[in-house]
Amino acid sequence: MAFLPLCKTDEVESGSSLRVEPDSLPPLAVFNLDGEFFVIHDTCTHGDASLCDGEIEDGEVECPWHNAKFCIKTGKALTFPAVEAQKTYLTRVVDGHVGIEV
Repeated sequence: MAFLPLCKTDEVESGSSLRVEPDSLPPLAVFNLDGEFFVIHDTCTHGDASLCDGEIEDGEVECPWHNAKFCIKTGKALTFPAVEAQKTYLTRVVDGHVGIEV
């Protein structure tokens, strides 16, 4: 596995997210939950909405279009109309950069 840096840690404030578009991957959402970083697919599994535009609360992100909620840590779909989980990535911080294992 190789480390793919996505952004700097200081680009994602605690309790927020950042949409990144790495080459050869779909758009990704980088979340900062109290200094711990998580990366999932950014596009809602129910529609084409960006999860980075959604509300973040208690480790969950709510889709801005249809209010489906996902667990940021596991990608699990928590509420209807979403039933399919978000893909998650093994996330690491290296030299001040948030990245994933690919």
